[in-house]
Amino acid sequence: MGLKSSYTLLAPLYDPLIKRATRHARARSLKRLQGFEGQLLMPGFGTGLDLDFLPPNAKISALDLTPAMLKRAQTRAAEGSLDIEWHVGDAQALPFDDNQFDAVAMHLILAVVPEPRLALSEAARVLKPGGRLLILDKFIRQGSKAPLRRAISPVLGMIATRTDVVFEELLTQVPELDVTENTAAGFGGWFRQIEALKQEAK
Repeated sequence: MGLKSSYTLLAPLYDPLIKRATRHARARSLKRLQGFEGQLLMPGFGTGLDLDFLPPNAKISALDLTPAMLKRAQTRAAEGSLDIEWHVGDAQALPFDDNQFDAVAMHLILAVVPEPRLALSEAARVLKPGGRLLILDKFIRQGSKAPLRRAISPVLGMIATRTDVVFEELLTQVPELDVTENTAAGFGGWFRQIEALKQEAK
């Protein structure tokens, strides 16, 4: 079963399973965009659990692979007044031009896609030089053995999420990103709060 099919099935269950556990971390991540008024891309937008914390004056592009997830997000967004464009698409092959967005927020998507390196590279590609990348996700700490998480990742990765991603290994493939923060965001440090800037063009 592919991720699109599995998340179509998971869509009705996603909020009860995830909302409460991630609400504080989502709010903390997006607080960094307070006062932001530019172009904001959010790959892996899901059912819209970030909507309560998004900057009100941003122009938001919300993208997800699964129409069933986006449909729930659109229903939730209808209650507010945010400026949102909706896109069905793959975070590993973004349908946007280079250097298009002032900020990209990736919440719980890098550890979901089959090729997280591609998703991170794509986020950097569409980000303007000097733009900000916010990441909230679960990562194995660099140098940690984490045998259980590595062992179960091949199975979980086919239906919901990977549990073997090391962010520092992804970062070596995207040298244009400078990390300015990498801190614990819950679950004993498994979840990480990361902020990076795209280097200015030379």
